[in-house]
Amino acid sequence: MKLEDCTVGVAMTGSFCTYKQMIEQIESLVAHNINVIPIFSDSAQTLDSRFGHPQDFMETLEKITLNKPVLTIPAAEPLGPKNKLDLMIIAPCTGNTLAKLCHGITDTPVLMAAKGHLRNGKPLIIFLSSNDSLGINFTNIGSLMNMKHIYFVPFGQDNYKQKPNSMVSHFDLIEDTLRAALAGEQLQPIVLAPR
Repeated sequence: MKLEDCTVGVAMTGSFCTYKQMIEQIESLVAHNINVIPIFSDSAQTLDSRFGHPQDFMETLEKITLNKPVLTIPAAEPLGPKNKLDLMIIAPCTGNTLAKLCHGITDTPVLMAAKGHLRNGKPLIIFLSSNDSLGINFTNIGSLMNMKHIYFVPFGQDNYKQKPNSMVSHFDLIEDTLRAALAGEQLQPIVLAPR
């Protein structure tokens, strides 16, 4: 199967500083005729930030993808049993969502969609965006790297002088990571030098 023939779930959590660049990446996927289904965590759909308002983000993604965003656990639950997604990417994936995923907690639409997707044995891709990646979440990253069907968009420290524990995946490697995951491979190297 080619990426262009896939339906990709793009699940957004609360790392709002990445949204502008993520929307650009989603536009690129749609431009390649990839069917994108947006999924929003509770925080992503309710919290205002200095980067914008959640309603604006949801409306923008609905307009770009031509798909209504998945906003509730009941709406996310059928994605697994109905086998609707070929790939799913949590982008951005906060440390909170990462920790819950690692420990099997399913209390948001994003986590419910991820649980159902993994049940189908299909690739789940993590686009890391967390201030504590090299802190308390480091063990969760390691655990998820050893789980079947989970792949990471390569990441690196984004501000090692002021936030030495913070790591963010590289936006320009999303499509390459999706293609590699579709082939059952982890794009290498996973950890990159700061850009």
